[in-house]
Order: sequence, then C-alpha cells, then structure tokens
Amino acid sequence: MPVTTERRGRVLIARLDRPEKRNAMNGEMTRGLDAAMNALEDDAELWVGVLTGMGGVFSAGSDLRDANNNSTGRGGPYGVVRRARTKPLIAACEGLAFGGGFEMVLACDLVVASRSASFALPEVKRGVFALYGGPHRAAHALPLNVARELSLTGDALGAERAERLGLVNVLCEPGRAVDEACTLAARICANSPVSVRQSLRAINEALEAGDARAWEISADASRIVRASEDTREGVAAFFEKREPRWKGR
Repeated sequence: MPVTTERRGRVLIARLDRPEKRNAMNGEMTRGLDAAMNALEDDAELWVGVLTGMGGVFSAGSDLRDANNNSTGRGGPYGVVRRARTKPLIAACEGLAFGGGFEMVLACDLVVASRSASFALPEVKRGVFALYGGPHRAAHALPLNVARELSLTGDALGAERAERLGLVNVLCEPGRAVDEACTLAARICANSPVSVRQSLRAINEALEAGDARAWEISADASRIVRASEDTREGVAAFFEKREPRWKGR
C-alpha cells in the first residue's frame, strides 16, 4: 500500500509511502490516506494523528501523470485537505513539501519539521494554480507578504526560516520529525480530549467560515488558469524537462 499506518498508543501515524515518486499523490494514495484519516476520526481510542512521508520526502504534491480521482467525499483533495476533523493532525516533515504536499501541511494543525524540510507553492513555475487552499491558507499560517512571496515566485521556504516565521512549531534534526511529532502528540494527549477537540473546533471552524469565499475565488482562478495557453505550455515544459516559453494568455 502506498499509505501505511502505525499506532503508538493513542497516536496514529500515517505515512505516504511512494518514495520513488517523491510521494506524489495519485488516486490510490488518496484512497489510502482517506482510509487512514477515517480511522483516526472514527476510532475513539485514537486522539491525535501524525502525517509524514517516507524516503526523506514529505510529498511533491499531485502526480501530474496520474492526477485523476485524487479527491474523496469525506476528505476532499488527497482525502485530507478539506476534511472536517475533530482530532488534531500534526505534519511531520522531512525534505520537500511542494505544491499539494505543502497544501497537505497547511491542512494540518501543527507542523514539526527537520532542518532538511522545505515548503513551496511552485505552481506558477508550471503555469498552473494551487487549487487546494495553498495561497489563502499560507496567508493564515505565515506573514502576508511571505505568503505572497511563496505564491508569486514559486520559490521554496526553508525549515529554519519557516520556524522563525511561525509556520513550524518544532524544528529538529534530520530523521527526527516523526519522533518529535509523537512527543508533541503526547503533550496533547496528556490533556482532556473533550477540551482539546472543542479548542480545535473553536479555531478551525472560525477559519473555515471565513475561508468560504476564498475557496470560491480559488475555484474561479483555477478555471481561468486551466483555460490558458500558459498552462498547456507549462505542463509540456515540465514533462519535456525544459524552460517554459510563456505567452501570457
């Protein structure tokens, strides 16, 4: 399975396990992650989730060669991005979290990152659009001008700068992200699960209510970008391993 799970007491660890593709998400991975998130939500013995990637990489986002069926009814994109969760989810990041990978990180509640981690919304470099909440969720998690920088340049944000800016809760040495995430999860599990879930609800539901218009704008922006010549050129250039020749239309 391209998504594996492990239980550590009251903590469920879900691992994206397709390292040969830098854990790029396709339909099979989406179904696997959806099942893992369903198990976290539905099992009363599980109180906190940890999401990570295998092979020293979190995720490179969507597999452009196999991007169909990458959404579920309960979890939305990748089975997690628009999921209504009651239990905290911690992203444990090693290596890159780019595009949809970063959008999965932004869908989590807390972030643990090794010094090897980096985050990016590189869609503009390919003439496509970060449809899964990247621009507006980055603006919640980071200073506004930094969110603009990531969205407009497509350049990567290193873990140390991300920690200084408040995106990363715990910065650790390479190879330690999952263990440090479990330590953070244990701090949460020491508290009343009822209080934790209602505190999480008070934050997340308020944000989601304010984001309703942002999702509409994202869908419209994606429609405009997908219809452009630049999208066709950007995707072709990506597969042909060359620099794109933008036309601006």
